[in-house]
Amino acid sequence: MTTRRRTWIAGVAIVCGLAAARATAPSAAPDFAAVRARHASSEAVLLDRHASVLHERRVDPNGRRLAWVPLAETAPLLVELLIDAEDRRFRTHAGVDPLALAGAARDALRGRVRGASTLTMQLAALLDPALRARASLRGAFAKVRQLRAARALERRWTKDEILEAYLNLATWRGELVGIAAASRGLFDRAPHGLGRAESALLVALLRAPNAAPPSVAARACRLAAASGGCDAIEHAALALAAPPRVRPRAMYAPHLAARLLAAGGPAHVETTLDAALQRRVADVLARQVAALADRNVRDAAALVADNASGEILAWVGGSGAASSARHVDGVRARRQAGSTLKPFLYARAFERRLVTPATRLDDSPLDVVTALGTYRPENYDHAHRGAVAAREALASSLNVPAVRVLQMVGVDDFVALLRGLGIEGLRDADFYGDSLALGSADVSLLELVGAFRALANGGVFTPLRVQPGAAAAGVRVISEAASWLVTDALSDRASRAPTFGLESVLATRRWSAVKTGTSKDMRDNWCIGATRRFTVGVWVGNFSGASMWDVSGIDGAAPAWLEIVESLPAAEPVAAPQPPGLVATRAGVLLAGTEPAPRDLGAAHAPARIVAPRDGSVLALDPDIPDARERLLFEAASSDPAHAFVLNGRRLGRADAPLLWPLEKGRHTLALIAADGATLDSVGFSVR
Repeated sequence: MTTRRRTWIAGVAIVCGLAAARATAPSAAPDFAAVRARHASSEAVLLDRHASVLHERRVDPNGRRLAWVPLAETAPLLVELLIDAEDRRFRTHAGVDPLALAGAARDALRGRVRGASTLTMQLAALLDPALRARASLRGAFAKVRQLRAARALERRWTKDEILEAYLNLATWRGELVGIAAASRGLFDRAPHGLGRAESALLVALLRAPNAAPPSVAARACRLAAASGGCDAIEHAALALAAPPRVRPRAMYAPHLAARLLAAGGPAHVETTLDAALQRRVADVLARQVAALADRNVRDAAALVADNASGEILAWVGGSGAASSARHVDGVRARRQAGSTLKPFLYARAFERRLVTPATRLDDSPLDVVTALGTYRPENYDHAHRGAVAAREALASSLNVPAVRVLQMVGVDDFVALLRGLGIEGLRDADFYGDSLALGSADVSLLELVGAFRALANGGVFTPLRVQPGAAAAGVRVISEAASWLVTDALSDRASRAPTFGLESVLATRRWSAVKTGTSKDMRDNWCIGATRRFTVGVWVGNFSGASMWDVSGIDGAAPAWLEIVESLPAAEPVAAPQPPGLVATRAGVLLAGTEPAPRDLGAAHAPARIVAPRDGSVLALDPDIPDARERLLFEAASSDPAHAFVLNGRRLGRADAPLLWPLEKGRHTLALIAADGATLDSVGFSVR
């Protein structure tokens, strides 16, 4: 299009505008309060329970906008320069300046084009992009509509409201929209703190937002000529050549922010988190991951919840910027549960009176049949203990007794219980079989902490929550008495001492009930436990699924768990009061009505028997191992030093301690003999 034609069209638009300014009725105008309410910052903020900033996140890539700024919080000099440069008769006209339009029309007919848009007209175009005029007949009609919209704004809005909206909606440079983003991004100042130089530069940018800094500085000098020299303006203009400033952001809850902060959502989202605790937990995880780096540990996650309210106080979905998968939320990711499901299994068994904490369970080698074949579970220390009280089997995390308890409870019942505790995504019972006792199901840290909190609350489950609001009604899933028996066992150092020792990282200064877990091939470490006030869960592993190197729950997740628990506010040092329905017996606290007869108390009355090898076992010599180094474990459930092992009629030695026997081909009979020569037990096995 030629310059002459553009000039002619501009003249037509202005002449039409002059006529429209006088002859047309104003169109409808939006409400100022509605425009202000629709303004959405491109930055969203996550707040903690004390209204402190926890995390800031960019949620809109299509322009950087900050919070709406009232006119009273904008530098008065900026407003004065804006009116002087863009619309000198702003305070007196009704949206359209007839004198400016007449002058523009005269210049257009002489071959020159100059703008005649008032601030109100420019605001109308900002509110409705369809009103932006172009050098065409279609644009001329858009100009007419813009004039009508400006008149409508003036009839409904005050002059200060028009100025305020204009300052907050105008594009200043690059992606900076609104006076807050412009003043912060270009000069690192709040709008009310802008000086003469910065104010002049910002007004100069409105005509050419992306012009070169020298051109902007030159126009700013002309605008502020009456206020002094240009040295300060030229110096301040240097900032226009640099990328917009973005102040350091709070970045303490990235995984939760990714869920709660989104484009079109609220600019401020309140949470139940505690920022100080969130930072502390993140630091603990980072140190633990660093300490285990040489054992192929890259990731960790943790969750802290308040037992009474269900509010989540800390949600750390990853161990930090060095994480192998920073965008994976370890709090919600599903991993194999390991031994962390055992407390709920025993709770169901206690509740149904299938076993009591004093019931002797058989901890001897056992073949477990699964859909993938048969395997033999091992305990943490690779030893078997024969007859063990259920309380000790739970606290020491013995695997074979847990399988035997599941066989009594039933997999269907156990799956139903786990679902009632908020663990979702479980498959049918047939899929798991006996392996469910050892944690073959996939669970999340969020679900495990919620389930353990139910135990701490006497068997009543309510969902955890991370935003303020009314708590959901509680649902009883486990009896109060059974819950107490489980947490009492998990808090007892003596009961877990056979596996973990008396002074392990599970021993806290206050009362706590805690359980560790390690999944197959050491891919996942868990440590979940509760004090009287809080439930804390820690997961350690690799989001990639890679195995750790010789890292179990006791030295992977447990040290971080202990440090977090000990950093929490002090709580009552003792356990919750014993609920009704329990009685104290010589065998410990039991459900009323399950007390054992006196003759059943104590390990001394349990019959002595051979624990390993199993009767009918068939073993094969390994050709890759020298025959002289191949051994078979003989073990008996006996503490009597007078009991002895006899193999094929030949006395081998005392049976109150395990014995390693060099393998010999053939069929063999192993007997357990009393001091008087009586055979207490015998098994047959073959070596090929």
